[in-house]
Order: sequence, then C-alpha cells, then structure tokens
Amino acid sequence: MIHFKLSRLREDIPALLKLAGPLLIGQLAVITFGVLDTAMTARYSAPDLAALAMASAIFISIYVGLTGVISALAPIAGQLFGAKRFGEIGEEVRQATWLALGLTVLGCFILMNADHLLAISRVNPEIEGKARLYLNILALGLPASMGMRVLMALHNAVSRPAVITVVQLLGLGLKLPLNLLFIYGGFGIEGMGGPGCAVATVIINWFWLTVTLSFVLFDRFYKPFKIFSHLSKPDWHRIWALLKLGTPIGFSYLIEVTSFTFMSLFIARLGTTTLAGHQIVANMGTVMYMVPLSLSIATMTLVSQSIGADKQERAEEIGWSSVFFTTLLCIVLGIAVWVFKFELLDLYNPPAEVRVFAVPLFLFIAFYQVFDALQVTAAFILRAYRIAFWPMLIYAGSLWGVGLGGGYLLGFNVFGNTPVFLQGASGFWAGNSMSLGLAAFLLLYLFRKTAARFEKTHPPLQL
Repeated sequence: MIHFKLSRLREDIPALLKLAGPLLIGQLAVITFGVLDTAMTARYSAPDLAALAMASAIFISIYVGLTGVISALAPIAGQLFGAKRFGEIGEEVRQATWLALGLTVLGCFILMNADHLLAISRVNPEIEGKARLYLNILALGLPASMGMRVLMALHNAVSRPAVITVVQLLGLGLKLPLNLLFIYGGFGIEGMGGPGCAVATVIINWFWLTVTLSFVLFDRFYKPFKIFSHLSKPDWHRIWALLKLGTPIGFSYLIEVTSFTFMSLFIARLGTTTLAGHQIVANMGTVMYMVPLSLSIATMTLVSQSIGADKQERAEEIGWSSVFFTTLLCIVLGIAVWVFKFELLDLYNPPAEVRVFAVPLFLFIAFYQVFDALQVTAAFILRAYRIAFWPMLIYAGSLWGVGLGGGYLLGFNVFGNTPVFLQGASGFWAGNSMSLGLAAFLLLYLFRKTAARFEKTHPPLQL
C-alpha cells in the first residue's frame, strides 16, 4: 500500500526545501566552474578549448565513478544519525576516508596514464599534450576532492548541507581570479592556457578541504560524532559495506554520464550545426536537472534518518511526498521552458541555423523533465534503504539499451520507417526520454516493494 497523505505535504515539503535549497545553490556553483573554464579557455585559443573538452570528459567519467562509491557514506551515516548512534558516525567517516584514499590512488594512476584514452580521439600532438598536462595537474587535487566528498556525505547525512554550500561559494569567488592568473598569466606567472584551469581547480579543492576540515574540527556540533577521537585501522567489514552500496552507485553515475557522452558523439556524426543545437539544449537540461537532484539528495537524508529511527511508515510517506512534489515542480519547469524557449535561446545567442535545430529539441527537454524527476527521486530513496544493485541494472538496461540503442535506431533511421520528426537529434532525445520513463517506472515499483517489505519486517539497523 502506498502511504501518501496530502496532509503530510505541509510538513514534508518545508523540510525538503530547507535541505534542498543550499544543495541547489552549491550544485549551481559547481556548474559555474565549468562555464567559467569553457568561456575563458575559448578566448585563449581553439586548441586549448579542444584539449579542455577532451580532458574534462575523461576526468568527469573517472571522477563520478569514484565519488559515487564514497557517497554511500551518506545513507549509512544518515541511518546512524536517525538512530542517535552518534559515536558510530565518526568510525564510518574514518573508514570512508580509508576507502577514499584507496580510490584516490586508483584515480591518480588512471589520470597520469591516460595515453590510451587520449589516443581514441586521434587529435594532433599539441592538443593531446595539453589534455595530458590538464589531467596530470588534476591528479594533484584528487586527494582533496575525494576527502571533500567524504565530508559532503557526512554533512548531507546530518542535515547540514549549508556548510558545504558556503564553502563552495567561497571557492567560486576564487575561481575567476585564479583562472585569469593561470590561463592568461600575470605577476610573473606565464599563462598556461587550458591547463591553467586545472591549476585553479586544484588550489580551490585543497582550500575547500582545509576550510571544511577546520570547521568540523572546531565546531561543537560535531563533537558527539567523535571523528577525531582516535585513529582507526582499516575495518574491512565496514569498508565492504561501503563498497557493497557505493560501487553500484558509482556505476550508476558512470552509466548516466556515458549515456549522454555517447549520445553527443553519435549526434556529432550529423554535423556541427546539429551538434551545436543539441549542446545548447543539453546544457540547459543539466542546469534544470539540479532542481530534482537537490530535492532527491534531501529526500535521501530524511528517509535514511527515518529508517534509522525505526519509523518505516514515516520514511515511505516522506518518499512519496517527495515524488509528488518534485514531479509537480518539474512539470511546471518543463512548461516554462517550452513557453520561454526563444527567450532562453537568446541567452546563448546562437547562429540562425543552430536555432533552427535547437527549437524542436525544447519539446523533449520540457517533456522528459517529468520522467527525470521521477527516476532520480526514486533512485535516491532506494539508496536511503541501502539498495543500489538493482537500480544499477535498471539504469544499464534503460539508459544504455533503450536510450542509446533506441536513439540510434530512430536518429539514423536504421529500419527506414522512422517518422521525419524523430530522425536526427530528435530521435536520440526521444530515446533518452523513453529510457528515463522506463527507469522511473521500474525504480518506483522497486521503491514500493522495498518500503512494503521494510514495514512488514521492521528489521533492526545492521552495520
């Protein structure tokens, strides 16, 4: 039985917004990093921009997989927080730090030996060299990035995302001057072009980690968690619990990223104009996605805390309240995007031929927001229940199979009977929309079954 009560919305929605607001601001701040890197490198030179695009695609694919594993700390610590087992949270943080250290070694090895990945693009040696330098520099900041991910998971678990948001905004304030210094040069420092973005990012990553660690060390709120009470040796039982939940989450992130990456690569075959139109709409979709993503992270926090407090029915109620509210909000956003599509296109000021290709794609971005909201909310609720393996399989089958496979068949008119309006980039967006719809249906069904089982059995918290 679905436990959804309209009367609960007045209680649940303010709680969700209180957590999701800071998360959304922080997510938008991080997105702005990429916008600044792209815009400022584009002014430096085209080869540097190409190198940045290559290196960023490789780094993001590696980064989201590694950080996805660490994000398993959030639901585990959230359940402990709900159960008021504060002292155990510190041990989980220490074990997550050991795991982050191991993943950092793996990530640095890949970033510093990325020749085979770079060779796939077959670009000229100048661009490849700049991309290699970019990745090598980012490897220096990966330890700080992974450590920061541990602290972000902790703050989400204990309902304190605003701390991370403030730190992220401080970093954003440093990004512009540091980019100017290292991309173009100044004060005796020679301009580095695209790789200068990486230097700025590394400095900010270490700044973030230092400030956040200091805050956790000196603020009384964190004292009950006993994070710094002692050093801990690796506890393979706890690390395995993190890996068991985190590895499927990491793969799920990787599936999402690669599905869009390959979608862009296939659309690139249709010509530069088509790709440019797709890129504008995809960029807008990424910004809009931050809304359901932030609400979903907030939902995971509240659901995991309710599960830890042994309030199984309340956990399910919060989940369905979030599904209802997030979907309704995204319907409104989708309608607004369609109504104001020309005004939004003016912000990008594309050439006339690119506008022609981009306008029809706005119908898909308005339509698929609903399915995107449903699937991401359900996925994060399931993570609160510490279920990630089946969602990973659902993502692989839907996003890779239906999304990319179906999009390829439609976009390139493989069978010769695809309607004209579904050929080209529209076909790939249609396939993506169908894949999200399928994922949403399956994930919501899994949530319903999981919640019913939890309510029936009332299992004790086992870590």
